[in-house]
Amino acid sequence: MRARTLPALLLIGLTAGTASATNPAPVEDPASRIIGAAIVESRAWDKLAYLSDHIGHRLSGSAALERAVAWTAEELRRDGIDRVWTEPVMVPHWQRGTAAAAIVAPLTHEMPVLALGGSVATPEQGVTAEVIVVTDFEELDARAADVRGKIVLYNKPIQAGFGSEHGYGSAVGLRVHGASRAAKHGAVATLIRSLGTADYRLPHTGGMRYDAEQPKIPAAAIAAEDAGQIARLLEAGETVRVQLQLGSRWLPDAESANVLAEIPGRELPEEIVLIGAHLDTWDVGQGAHDDGAGCAIVMETMRLIKRLGLQPRRTIRAVLFTNEENGLRGGRDYAARHGQKRHVAAIESDSGGFAPLGFGVSAGPGGVELVQRIAAPLAAVGADAVTPGGGGADISPLKQYGVPLMGLRQESRRYFDYHHTAADTLDKVSRSDLDRNVAALALMAWGLAEHESTLPRLPVEETEHD
Repeated sequence: MRARTLPALLLIGLTAGTASATNPAPVEDPASRIIGAAIVESRAWDKLAYLSDHIGHRLSGSAALERAVAWTAEELRRDGIDRVWTEPVMVPHWQRGTAAAAIVAPLTHEMPVLALGGSVATPEQGVTAEVIVVTDFEELDARAADVRGKIVLYNKPIQAGFGSEHGYGSAVGLRVHGASRAAKHGAVATLIRSLGTADYRLPHTGGMRYDAEQPKIPAAAIAAEDAGQIARLLEAGETVRVQLQLGSRWLPDAESANVLAEIPGRELPEEIVLIGAHLDTWDVGQGAHDDGAGCAIVMETMRLIKRLGLQPRRTIRAVLFTNEENGLRGGRDYAARHGQKRHVAAIESDSGGFAPLGFGVSAGPGGVELVQRIAAPLAAVGADAVTPGGGGADISPLKQYGVPLMGLRQESRRYFDYHHTAADTLDKVSRSDLDRNVAALALMAWGLAEHESTLPRLPVEETEHD
């Protein structure tokens, strides 16, 4: 936070408690009340601490995810939210099982490894084969004649951030589609250099998908240091062989649910401002940044608006989505049930709990400018930057209905240090950063719900509404 603004914000939040009948508090505008209360009295950290420490990681199909569904619904009720309910969703149920990997020639070297989410298992004795290293699919196809019978290692370093040409988005396709692209050329397994930005010998998991027309081969992530060692050995002219063992398996789909809560609008209750985050995580770490922080920010936004006695003109609806990580079933189910309703905006918080920067906006002409006007008071917490292009995975199915989409943006330089790893734990989250995110989301949700006009809608996509 900018140091010069903190005393003023603290004063805003505390004046109501110190006023007397003879010296009443000044009348404050809702924006000041929201920002001040978020800085002074937010309980977002408490919510995130319980979700992280008492429930932990929450993979789809797990008992932990269903404990999280029950706890968040009850917590929202305890916070006095007008209406709280759950909507059942059947979710995929994949279990990681055991995993082991090692270089077995020209030297012996064990490697930490994580199966990619959805990978098939290896045979019980594992897969042992020579390794071929490529940077991208273009190089893979160019070397197709060398792939058969080998393990393909995708070795592409990434830089911090989402949008850079060398960032996460530039390499995630290798993780998602790499196994099937390699299987097409006869590979027996794939490894990927973890999509992370900190070299702590820490593998990063994440979702992958199989092409129905190709054989299903095992797929796993290894640490950047080990990917680098394999590449160096090959560059030196050595033949590298790796043994990989994965015990992952698929079980029948399991019952889960989206958690919904809303504060009804006083004038236009049929018009909805949606704020959302995803409740499920990968089965490593605590899912504190991805996306426990988002859930805590959304839940505390609802509590704060309700606690301040602010009744929005339009309905503000919170949705904690199930199964974002390995299926998006929650987001798709929500769109199928509610997409035809009048959503005037949908905002997702799924970039961690780091310092807020502002919002990305995907809307019709003039949408960015409208959001900039609403966000102006957030200069006090450094979160007033508004840029074109925003949204999130769970709210993306609403795009086909023309719903304007927004994303709460955070400072993301450290996000991919921890993303999808065992290091995504509560100690990596700053309490003050979390509170500033609450201020940003609560102010924006309130502003969109109150504004005399709505965001210009996106062109309705010519797709079937499922």
